[in-house]
Amino acid sequence: MTGQKGKRIGFVSTRLAGTDGVTLETHKWEHILTKLRHECFFFAGESEYPAERSYVIEEAHFEHPEIRAMTADLFDDYRRTPETSERIHQLRVHLKNHLYQFVEGFDLELLIIENALAIPMNIPLGLAITEFDAETNMPIIGHHHDFGWERSRFKVSAASDLQMGAFPPILPSFLHVVINSYASRQLSLRTGASSTLVPNVMDFDNPPPEPDGYADDLRTELDIDQDAYLLLQPTRIVPRKRIELAIELARRLDLEVVLLITHSSGDEGMDYEIFLRDHAELSGARVIFGAERFAHSRGQTPDGKKIYSLADAYQQSDLVTYPSTIEGFGNAFLETLYYKKPIVMSSYEIYNIDIEPKGFKVVTFGDFIDSETVQRSRELLLNPGIVKEICEFNFQLGRKYYSYTVLERKLQALLDEALGFDV
Repeated sequence: MTGQKGKRIGFVSTRLAGTDGVTLETHKWEHILTKLRHECFFFAGESEYPAERSYVIEEAHFEHPEIRAMTADLFDDYRRTPETSERIHQLRVHLKNHLYQFVEGFDLELLIIENALAIPMNIPLGLAITEFDAETNMPIIGHHHDFGWERSRFKVSAASDLQMGAFPPILPSFLHVVINSYASRQLSLRTGASSTLVPNVMDFDNPPPEPDGYADDLRTELDIDQDAYLLLQPTRIVPRKRIELAIELARRLDLEVVLLITHSSGDEGMDYEIFLRDHAELSGARVIFGAERFAHSRGQTPDGKKIYSLADAYQQSDLVTYPSTIEGFGNAFLETLYYKKPIVMSSYEIYNIDIEPKGFKVVTFGDFIDSETVQRSRELLLNPGIVKEICEFNFQLGRKYYSYTVLERKLQALLDEALGFDV
């Protein structure tokens, strides 16, 4: 192994907890960096990492009440109040001071910014990180999962002056990492910055263990008939996921099926979930909103019920639905390959550009669920032998292109570029 050994690396984000894509990919990067004998530490508004390696400052969280109110004022209009402008800079200084304490307290040599300089969910935090780098010239890697210009909710803005300077910043010691080729081209077009493409990954070199019996009662616990087919929607409940199309598929399969949604509504309000509940009731499809019973890891609810892991959900499912219209990469796609399940999905842009040419065998559709999609999905449910063959093929392709081995090579090259080679 070439490059650095024993470096002290800090991850910075708004939140490092839960089942969102940023948190999950951070876990993978931390795993590989630890394997390479580096030490990792974490700065966020919420952290599920050990307290002795975490620096939690509540104003870093995008769901902090003051940050939520500030974001509403910045992105609901073309003008912001003078009070918002003043408070932004007060919080910028506050968060920057804590960044200095984080770096100095843990004696850090490199920072990795997880999406906090890509999407403007917390403007003061982005400004604080940018100003910290401008003052220190510290090596920083920006791991950009999705940019503000990719989201319609950030296009009406009273924060364009702030976004131009910090989302993302263009500074001499700052390296940009993106997760798809389209983002790389857009970043270059909009800012002139070059970037390194590091796709999302799964540990394909170590297949998932066989079910251990923990989730054998999942169907009973969720009141799902043992003979029903279980469709899994393993995403947050946000409009761009187009979950109404998964409900439509369930309705039209002409089989006994249940659609399980494992995640909550996240950061975009409850209106879409209310719509989906009404849509499911009107369509007659059985839909379970199961966020309270699923998490990244197993656990227990306050009233003593089992919390199942996402791995449990995948292993108990018969078919994965993924009708998203926009994805930065597609974690659910990789997870489906890893757990060897068939998938019915929309051909979103990044899939078409970066993933489909590699030859994966999946059922895709465009703007709506057509008859062919319904028929092919039904055939997958009724022919487990064919499914097994398809899923093994997809797993091996995933291992070739999206494994931890791929990530390790790319991270080592990034560290060499950011920190230089050890002599």
